[in-house]
Amino acid sequence: MNSIVVHYQEIALKGRNRPWFIARLVRNIRTATADLGVARVVTKMGRIEIMLGEPEAWLPVADRLRHVFGIANFSRAALVPLDVDGIATAILHDLGDVQVSTFRVSAKRADKRFPLTSPQIEREVGGRIKEATGWRVNLEKPELTIHVEALTGEAFYHFGKEAGPGGMPTGVSGRVVALLSGGIDSPVACYRIMKRGCRVIPVHFHSYPILSRASQEKVRELAALLTRYQQFTRLYMVAFGEIQQQVMLAVPPPLRVVIYRRLMLRIAQGIAELAHAGALVTGEVIGQVASQTLENMATIGSVSALPVLRPLIGMDKDEITLEAQRLGTFPISIIEDQDCCQLFTPKHPATKARRGDIDAAERALPIDDFVRQAVEAAVVEDFNYPVIKYPATKDV
Repeated sequence: MNSIVVHYQEIALKGRNRPWFIARLVRNIRTATADLGVARVVTKMGRIEIMLGEPEAWLPVADRLRHVFGIANFSRAALVPLDVDGIATAILHDLGDVQVSTFRVSAKRADKRFPLTSPQIEREVGGRIKEATGWRVNLEKPELTIHVEALTGEAFYHFGKEAGPGGMPTGVSGRVVALLSGGIDSPVACYRIMKRGCRVIPVHFHSYPILSRASQEKVRELAALLTRYQQFTRLYMVAFGEIQQQVMLAVPPPLRVVIYRRLMLRIAQGIAELAHAGALVTGEVIGQVASQTLENMATIGSVSALPVLRPLIGMDKDEITLEAQRLGTFPISIIEDQDCCQLFTPKHPATKARRGDIDAAERALPIDDFVRQAVEAAVVEDFNYPVIKYPATKDV
C-alpha cells in the first residue's frame, strides 16, 4: 500500500473558491513532506492522493500530516483499477495474515457513472472477502472496516482513518501578527488562529539586557514547535526594556501596565504594516489579570487601526492549560524566565484605567519615536519545518 488518501471537510463547502483552497492544501502537504521522498501529491475527485516513494515512509509522513491544517482525516491506502474482482483480490493480499471474526465493507462512489451503486459495491466486494476468509459480516460493530472509494476507472481501499488537525489550510486567511510572550496563553492563541488558515507572525517583547535572555530562548522553542503547523515562521524580537524604563519615570504606577500594552500594540501594528498583515492577535482572557478587564482591553485596543483578535477570550486557565499540554507548548511555557511583563510592574495596577488619564500620561512620552525605533531595531529570525537543504516556500 504505497498511497495515502487525504480527506478534507470544511474546504468542501467553499463553492467556486474550493479549487484555490485545495491547491493551497496540496502545496502545504508538499512542503511538510518535502524531505521524505514523497513521489507525488495530486487531487483526485474530492480527495488528495499522496504517493509514497517507499512503504516505510508511511509513519514519518503520517506524523507530518497530523500537523497540516485543512486535513480532516487520512488513511494508508492502495489505488487499483475499478473492478470488484481486482479490488477484492488486492484487499485480500494486503490483509495478509490479519485474522478477525467480523468485518464490513464501506463504499463511496465518487463517479456516479459506474454502474454499481455504493451498496452494491459493498455487497460484491464483501461477498468475495467473506467467501475467501469465512469472516462474518457485521454492519454495526465490525472488528474490521474495509473502506472502498470508487473514482473514475480506479478505486482506493484502506482499513482505517487517522485524524488530521482539521481547520483551514495555512495561508488562505491571510497574515496576522501575534504577541507571543512565552507564557501559557499566547502560544495556544497562535495555534487557534493558525487553525483558521492564518499565517502567524509572532512578535516577542523582551527586556534584555536589563533581564536575561531566557524569555527569548523560550520563544524560539515555541516558534519552532508552532512552525510544524505552518511550515514557515518569521519571528520578530523587540527590545522593550529601555521603553519601560522611560515609561516608569514619566507615568504614575497604576497606569503603567496599560501604557506598556498600548505601546506593544502600536509596535505590533508597525510590524504588521511591514509584513502586510491584516490583524493583531493576543492571548488575552477576560478578567485573568489587571490589564484584561473589559475596560482596560477597550482602552488598550483603541490604539490599533487593525482588528485585535483574542482567540482565548472566553476560556479559563484550566482549558488553556489542557490545550497547551496537548500541543506540547506547556513544558516550554512553564520554564522559569524573566520577561518584560515582570519588569517595573506596579503592585496595584489600575483595573479600570480612564481614557483621559491614559491620554494625559502618554502626552509626556515620545510615543511615535518609541514605536519607530522599536520597529526599526526589531531582530528577525526565520524558522522552517521541515529543515531541508533548500529554502522552503515562503509567503511572508
